[in-house]
Amino acid sequence: MTAPTSDVILDRMMSLHPKVIDLTLGRMARLLPRLGDPQLRLPPVIHVAGTNGKGSTQAMLRAGIEAAGQSAHAYTSPHLARFHERIRVAGEILAEPELAALLAECESANAGEDITFFEITTCAAFLAFARTPADWTLLEVGLGGRWDATNVIGRPKLSIITPVSPDHQQYLGETLVEIADAKAGIIKRGVPCVVGPQPPEAMAVIEAEADARAAPLLVRGQHWMCWAERGRMVFQDETGLLDLPLPNLPGPHQIDNAGAALAALRHLGFDEAACEAAVTRAHWPGRMQRLRHGPLAAAAPRAELWLDGGHNPAGGRAVAATLAAMPARATHLVVGMLNTKDVAGYLAPLAEVADSLHAVSIPGERNTLPADATAEAARAAGFAATISAGVAEAVAEIVAAEPEARILICGSLYLAGHVLRENG
Repeated sequence: MTAPTSDVILDRMMSLHPKVIDLTLGRMARLLPRLGDPQLRLPPVIHVAGTNGKGSTQAMLRAGIEAAGQSAHAYTSPHLARFHERIRVAGEILAEPELAALLAECESANAGEDITFFEITTCAAFLAFARTPADWTLLEVGLGGRWDATNVIGRPKLSIITPVSPDHQQYLGETLVEIADAKAGIIKRGVPCVVGPQPPEAMAVIEAEADARAAPLLVRGQHWMCWAERGRMVFQDETGLLDLPLPNLPGPHQIDNAGAALAALRHLGFDEAACEAAVTRAHWPGRMQRLRHGPLAAAAPRAELWLDGGHNPAGGRAVAATLAAMPARATHLVVGMLNTKDVAGYLAPLAEVADSLHAVSIPGERNTLPADATAEAARAAGFAATISAGVAEAVAEIVAAEPEARILICGSLYLAGHVLRENG
């Protein structure tokens, strides 16, 4: 009999719990011992939480670690094109046979009991990481922190909290204080924590948690600084000053993400060459990614085509700042969003930097915001908005009027994933 593929097993795993998200560590505590407690046998862990910038910061950490000749496991979510992207073992995306076998093992050990998709797949990642040697383990929190499935790690080597802002309020709480409390839950007793720029109320929560756990903080503005100067990036901490190239990941917000990664690398003893590689060699698809190949690019040969998966107000501000820093060019957005997001908050800053918006629904996504609702929200934000049948149609409509336009496809990681799959 042919063994089931990972897609078949993943589909079954989606039905193991009536809720997609149910924040608790109880089910992890039940399943992990059945798997031999792989979370206790991981290489040193760097645990990353925050609302925005987690993935970029982790990508920079991995680039720096690998440039130093060391290896790192990396766990991220959500994926864009394929689930396999979530689990990178010693630098390599987990291959299909190994992934299918791991998932089947976790499914068997779980024996049909309630468990969320993210929880059981996180167990699979831990199992993969525990069985393959590496120097480091990079864990990105899925949602929140305190009750996230990744937070079964008792004593990481280092924690990182990137900027905290409103998102996922239906799970984490309506106030910034509640959201920051969830993120600060990754802080462990005595374990240093690098902290990116925070609103004052979030910083107060993080400081209180760190005080309660006697965890040293390395805070931007207190223990390290970073800024752009004359086309370069300057980083300074108690060790000294680094004069580096600007991050290769586009956008002014990547300066702070790079700063957090550099603060972590310097604390862990990595040298200047590793730090430079962190900011110049990181790769993180779907975050202000230039699309130069594939059917979409071929259909718009004179246009400048970009893709970004940001989806909350902070993400909208970051994208707007990135567009504002680019050379002047007619700019048009193709936007698809989920109905669980703050659409008005995301669109408001973008209305200042874009000339029009084409609204689309996200194909195959049950929680997509209908294109007409996105267009209505865009008009309320001040956009000249139209509805398009899909991304390819929107791009064709834009280049028919302005062949050399700058086009940004944005609003959701799910839309970004669809574009990457369809565009090769």
